[in-house]
This record gives sequence, structure tokens and C-alpha cells, in this order.
Amino acid sequence: MWIGWIEFDLLLGDVHSLKEKRAIVRPLLADLSRRAEVSAAEVGAHDLHRRTQLGVSVVGAESAHVRDVLDRAERLLGDEHPEITMLSAHRGLLSSDD
Repeated sequence: MWIGWIEFDLLLGDVHSLKEKRAIVRPLLADLSRRAEVSAAEVGAHDLHRRTQLGVSVVGAESAHVRDVLDRAERLLGDEHPEITMLSAHRGLLSSDD
């Protein structure tokens, strides 16, 4: 079994309140979960209204499949959401044998 995760540090567009931030982050998380078939959550920068950190994880039988799914999630955020700027993305991959 392989477990993969990626943490995104994102700069949101023209956001002036935490309520506006939620209106952007919730659809992003739903889009990631639905289209990339991953588990996704806001994992940091909760008190900043123009920044967020999103965590994405996936479990699979093969490491190549896990990497492909994480690549899809990164492309989805980077290419299809012009309202955000990806500042960084940090990945991890772990085998159950480790």
C-alpha cells in the first residue's frame, strides 16, 4: 500500500475577509475531491484571509498511480483556477512497508 500527500501553499485573489476566503476554499476542496479523487482539507493559515494551505492525500496499491493522482491534483489547482496563485507544493510518498 502506498500513501501520498501534497501540501499546497496558496495565495488567494482579491479577498478581504475570512468569509470571502471560505467562499473560495470550499469549492476548491470540493473540486479537488471530486475531480482528482482525493481527500482534501484546509490544513493551515486559517486566520489569514489571503492565504491558505490545502492538504491532499491519496492511498493506492502502486506508487505510480499515487504519483499520477497527486500530479492531477496539482495541475487542477495550477491550471484551472486562475483566481489563486500556487506559492509552493510539498509532496510525500510512503509505503506501508516503511
